[in-house]
Amino acid sequence: QGQEKLSCNPKKENGTHVVLCELGNPMKAGARITMDMELSVSGLEDIGDAITFHLQLRSKNSPSSSNTSVTVTVPVEAEAKMELRGNSLPAITVLPTSWHWGEVSQRLEDHGIKVEHVYELHNKGPCTVSGVTLSLAVPHLLGDHVLLYLLELGTEGGMNCSHHPALNPAQV
Repeated sequence: QGQEKLSCNPKKENGTHVVLCELGNPMKAGARITMDMELSVSGLEDIGDAITFHLQLRSKNSPSSSNTSVTVTVPVEAEAKMELRGNSLPAITVLPTSWHWGEVSQRLEDHGIKVEHVYELHNKGPCTVSGVTLSLAVPHLLGDHVLLYLLELGTEGGMNCSHHPALNPAQV
């Protein structure tokens, strides 16, 4: 009939985290109780896609066959907002219409103006992330003509990087 807060005590039993809540003593025979529980669980980054709770109702009275247990599986969904920022240096590049790509030259300046593209991937939370994959498609050909000559690719911050085979094909 009324609502009251329960006193619950967390403890560890046999390597398992247990929360023990006292529902009341004594209880009348045939009493019905509805209970809402809010649990805060940390360290779920590597738990997988679900967490399972085993709930059991036990009586301190003489052994009873009505001691029941229920298993509840709750899906775990981590949420993190990622932000990609990018910049090109120089921001604008204009090639003269008479310029042609120097296919046989090993000098960088014969292959056009150097443009550096910098991308930063930021985690804006609230969760941490791991195993993030960023796929970046860079148009390097326009028909049969070289649009951008991809010279090198680098990363910072302990990331792994794989690149397209079109990276520096003339070994400039």
